[in-house]
Amino acid sequence: MSAAELEKIREEINDTDRELVRLLKKRFDLVSKATVSKKDYGEQVYSREREIYVVSSAEKYAQENGLPSGLLSDVMKRLLRESYKICSDTDFSYPKTLREDGDIVIVGGNGGMGRIFTRYFEASGYRVFSFGHRGWDKAPQYLKNAKVVIVTVPIDVTVDVIKQLSPLLREDQILCDFTSVKAPIVDAMMKYHKGPVLGLHPMFGPDIRSLVKQVIVTVPERDEKASEFLVEQFRIWGAKIFKSKAKDHDSAMSIIQALRHFGTYSYGSFLKNLNPNLKRLIDLSSPIYRMELMMVGRLFAQDPRLYADIIMASDANVDLIRNFVKSLADDLKIVEDKNVDAFTENFIKIREYFGEFSNEAFKESGALLAKLQDERS
Repeated sequence: MSAAELEKIREEINDTDRELVRLLKKRFDLVSKATVSKKDYGEQVYSREREIYVVSSAEKYAQENGLPSGLLSDVMKRLLRESYKICSDTDFSYPKTLREDGDIVIVGGNGGMGRIFTRYFEASGYRVFSFGHRGWDKAPQYLKNAKVVIVTVPIDVTVDVIKQLSPLLREDQILCDFTSVKAPIVDAMMKYHKGPVLGLHPMFGPDIRSLVKQVIVTVPERDEKASEFLVEQFRIWGAKIFKSKAKDHDSAMSIIQALRHFGTYSYGSFLKNLNPNLKRLIDLSSPIYRMELMMVGRLFAQDPRLYADIIMASDANVDLIRNFVKSLADDLKIVEDKNVDAFTENFIKIREYFGEFSNEAFKESGALLAKLQDERS
C-alpha cells in the first residue's frame, strides 16, 4: 500500500468520525426533547428497564455486524450517563410530588450538598430557602410556609442546630437531616420535634452532576406516610432508595465509611512520612495501583473536617478502628514468620467469605482498569 493510499484511508476514517459526531449530536438533541415528555407524563428521569433495553439492543446489533463483544455496551452506558446529565445541566423541570402548598428549608444549604438539593428541588417547582449560622434572624420567615426542613451542617453541631430549630417548627413539618450517623441524630429529632421525622444519608459527595443511580438511605422514624412524597421525589430524580433502621445504618457506615476512610488516611500518612517520589510511583504503577493511588489522592483533595467528622463520629467507630489495627499485628506476625501456609489458609477463608462477589469484583474491576488504562497518557 502506498503512502497516498494510506492517507486516503485515513481521510475516510476522519469522515466517518465526523459522521459519528453528527449522529451523537442528533441523539442528544432527541434526549433533550424526551426529557420534556417525561415531565408531561410524570415519568422518572431514570428507567432501569429502558437502560437495559437500550444497552442490550445496541450490543446485539453490534455483534450481528461483527463488532467486538462489549464495545457497544461500553459506548451506550457512557452515552446514557451523559444523557442523564442533560437533565441536570439544562432547565429541565421534574414532576413535583407534593400536591399541597409548602416550601423547602435547608439549614446549611450554602454547602455543597445543600446546593445540589436546592437545584433539584427548584427544578421540581419548589420554593427553597437556605440559611447558615448567620441567617437565623430570617429563620421564622423562611419556616413560615415550609413543608420540609433539612439540616445539613457539620455533625458535631447538628444536635445543637436541631435543638435551636425546634421552637420554630410546626407539628405538620417534616424534619430531616443529611448526616452520616443516624442513631443519635434521629434520637435528637424525635426528642425536640413532635412532627414527622425522616433521617436521610445521601451516599455521595458534592462533586456529582446527576442524582441518577446515586444512593440515598432513608431512616423513617415517625409518621413515614407523611414523608412518602419526599422519598418519591428522590426516585423521580433518579436516586436509588434504601430504607434502613438507624442502628443498622450506623453499623454499616462504620465499615463503609469510617474504617475505609481511616485506612485511606493512614496509608496517605504513611506515604507522606516515607516520602517516595510520587511521580515515579505513578509512572511505574499498574492500572490497579494507579487506581488505588487515585482514591488516596481523592481523599486528600477534599475537606479534612468532613472526614474527621465521619471517622470520629462515634465511639463505635473508634472501637472498630482499634480492632482493625490490632488485627494488623496478627497479619504482620504471619509475614514476619514467612508462614506461607498460614497466609494461604487465611486467604482461602477470606475468599470463602466473599463468595461469588470475588468473581464479580474481578470481572467488574477488570473493566474499570481497562478504562483507566485508556486514560493514561
